[in-house]
Amino acid sequence: MNRKEFLHLTTAGAGGLFLAGSAWGATKKEEEAVRLTDAVTFVLTNARLEEGFLYNDRGQVKATKTGLYDLHIQAGKIAKITPAQKEMYAIPVFDAGGKLLLPGFRDMHIHIDKTFYGEPWQAEPIRGKTVKDMIDLERRILPKLLVHATEKAEQAIDLMNRKGTYFARCQTNIEPTSGLKSLEKLQQALTNKKDDIQTEIVAFPQHGILYSDSEGLLREAAQMGVDYIGGLDPTTVDGAMEKSLDVMFQIALDYNKGVDIHLHEGRATGLPAIEYMIAKVKENPVLSGKTFISHGFALGQLDPKETEALCTQLAEVGIGVISTVPIGKLNMPIPSFYNHHIDLMTGTDSIIDHWSPFGSCDMLEKAKLTAELYGWREEFTLSRALRIATKNQILPLNEEGKQTWPFVGDEASFVLVEASCSAEAVARTPQRSAVFNRGKLVYQI
Repeated sequence: MNRKEFLHLTTAGAGGLFLAGSAWGATKKEEEAVRLTDAVTFVLTNARLEEGFLYNDRGQVKATKTGLYDLHIQAGKIAKITPAQKEMYAIPVFDAGGKLLLPGFRDMHIHIDKTFYGEPWQAEPIRGKTVKDMIDLERRILPKLLVHATEKAEQAIDLMNRKGTYFARCQTNIEPTSGLKSLEKLQQALTNKKDDIQTEIVAFPQHGILYSDSEGLLREAAQMGVDYIGGLDPTTVDGAMEKSLDVMFQIALDYNKGVDIHLHEGRATGLPAIEYMIAKVKENPVLSGKTFISHGFALGQLDPKETEALCTQLAEVGIGVISTVPIGKLNMPIPSFYNHHIDLMTGTDSIIDHWSPFGSCDMLEKAKLTAELYGWREEFTLSRALRIATKNQILPLNEEGKQTWPFVGDEASFVLVEASCSAEAVARTPQRSAVFNRGKLVYQI
């Protein structure tokens, strides 16, 4: 949506943008409207914000108190917050119509460089039994997927916007079959959509660093604007845990990048890999806060004492975890991650591809799934579930019910939903009514 279209959204009641006291139509006024948006200045009126918790006579949270506010947006940030007023503003106004304002969502693990999205429906192909079987499948189908990779990535970004996502960490294949084409096509899509979504890129050796001899390609990718160097199952795929991890870490160090590894391995081989990663970050403190374990299924196969000990170590060295919150026999220790203040994030992984047909790009759905898996059903615990989908685990209210978002100076990246509070939004996953990225309206019903 361009600036002119943004300003010409009209309202017959709630939920539209207009210039108070004016009727646009003439060419001259259209030009004036475009100039107005050059300042990226407008007022989001009648937005519902959480103010605090209400408690029962036992001191338990029973409900969430909210109020209506006007947020003045300027240059992509919140410039002022005032109680909702009935006065007419002399600048563009977006009427939230009493809908709940939540922090924007972040999808921190998604593959949009190789997807069936945008094509006619197809379920998952008959898959192999191992990751290596899937690598063989990829080698056969990637050339076809690459043909329209840019257009399909752009469609995926549109879907993410519709679901309330303004930020994505995009995994992109770096391996001999794709070479650097997957990265180049993804970067073109991100350039085309630069005003709609903020992103990071992981150079991901999907076919194994050693197994597919991808070190050279990863080093080239590291000089092409990626943010993280990835890895894949260093024992079961690469066959040499220490060597595989050493190469991954060394590339990251050589080019000042972070690390984000896909680690699907179970306890027997996954735990030694995690322990080795902890040791490597201790040796290289520059990687603290920049190293992440995606999936990390071994972490869900430990006994309680082992879990506590390992979580303590992960927190001490600053290694984060990105879990897709798997459903099934494996139960990731997400409460322990939170208790130890580990940087925990989630992502939707795939939309629809040869790995899974189930992805929805819906981070609010991920928050609901987390709440369901861990039995968070009360007002308080439901409200806490939202943090898995937001930047720095930010929530509108902290544990004591004090407002912690939004504040003046915060980035104007947020989503409007038809809900009375965060707890209801998590439990019911309502449709997103409007989504803003740095003050720009990127989606509206």
